[in-house]
Amino acid sequence: MSGRARAAGLGLVLGIAVAGCAVPAPAAPRDVTPAGTPVALEGTLVVLAAASLTDVVTDLAARLESAHPGLTVETAFGASSTLAAQVLTGAPADVLLTASRETMTVATDAVGGEPVVVARNRLQLAVPAGNPGGVTSLADLADPTLTIALCAPEVPCGALGAQVLARAGVSAAPDSLERDVRGVLTRLRLDEADAGLVYRTDVAAAAGQVEGIALPADVDVPTDHPAVVLPDAPHPEAAAAYLALLRGPTGRTVLAEAGFDLP
Repeated sequence: MSGRARAAGLGLVLGIAVAGCAVPAPAAPRDVTPAGTPVALEGTLVVLAAASLTDVVTDLAARLESAHPGLTVETAFGASSTLAAQVLTGAPADVLLTASRETMTVATDAVGGEPVVVARNRLQLAVPAGNPGGVTSLADLADPTLTIALCAPEVPCGALGAQVLARAGVSAAPDSLERDVRGVLTRLRLDEADAGLVYRTDVAAAAGQVEGIALPADVDVPTDHPAVVLPDAPHPEAAAAYLALLRGPTGRTVLAEAGFDLP
């Protein structure tokens, strides 16, 4: 990752490590490169993204910086609901990516913009490497003898988890409610929890430190990840270039390699 693609302070009080979307266009635009861009991109582009998109967004930020030496991409990650709230309070952001249509709608209903779905994701039952708690199914999330970590209900991974558990008829007994999905993942990686629900892309990102158990098809609920160039983006050309890179062949390859489904 480029040294300049970093988590931005931005003066935001994220407090975190923080459907109504437009139907995506039939064809994704081409990647934006120096040869395909009429002017060089300069300045500081600010991208706010759901925690589950951390690795993808960081990768593409570095690629765009490499193509445009005068451009710096600053990134901030966390719960989609918190990021949407920051947009509503006037955070100086250019691009917003969320982990659900609902949280995107909170932002775009207030400030405008035309979101497009760039990826889809699914939850998995996740356990630390070696599965020390002997977890085998969603029913184990109700076991009081196990330590369970889930996302808080107000963030997309928590809302999605609630749907999954309701379909499965399981009343989970969480010992911690995390502010975003990476909080759950961290507890599992550190062996501070026996089980939790995270996106399957987070299991892949854990590189063997966490094991995933696929959910039964009858309870599995996919979620869309939309992105939008904010109407008052301070750097609209760079924002459009980032979204084009995300939706183009390079972005789709990076998303697929991270385990996301493509729209």
